[in-house]
Amino acid sequence: MTLRIRISWPAGHTTATLEETPTSKALAGALPIVSTARTWGEEVYFDTPVSAAIESDAQQVVEPGTVAFWTEGDALALPYGPTPISRGEECRLASPCNLLGALDGDPRILATVRNGDPIRVELAGN
Repeated sequence: MTLRIRISWPAGHTTATLEETPTSKALAGALPIVSTARTWGEEVYFDTPVSAAIESDAQQVVEPGTVAFWTEGDALALPYGPTPISRGEECRLASPCNLLGALDGDPRILATVRNGDPIRVELAGN
């Protein structure tokens, strides 16, 4: 079973498809979420009301557009390019994160998110 979510902010929006994982189920149960976007290099992250344990397949280096959950910060992390700790062009998260799924479109749209923007996550209409 996959789940689609819509992520929106003042300058744009995108959708993502999530796989069925313990963390994505917990996130789905908490939607809709309104939070404050933070940027860290070419990554957008924001607090959620969800707490989750680190999963066995957690990764620190991921593909652009990965939807990840940062268990240390109870936050969704959406990398679209290098972060301050990346080596070269890789997307390196602050620490290993649970992998939830991927953005449906071009992850570079996240470049329009500004630090401090309100950001909303909800179930996407089919």
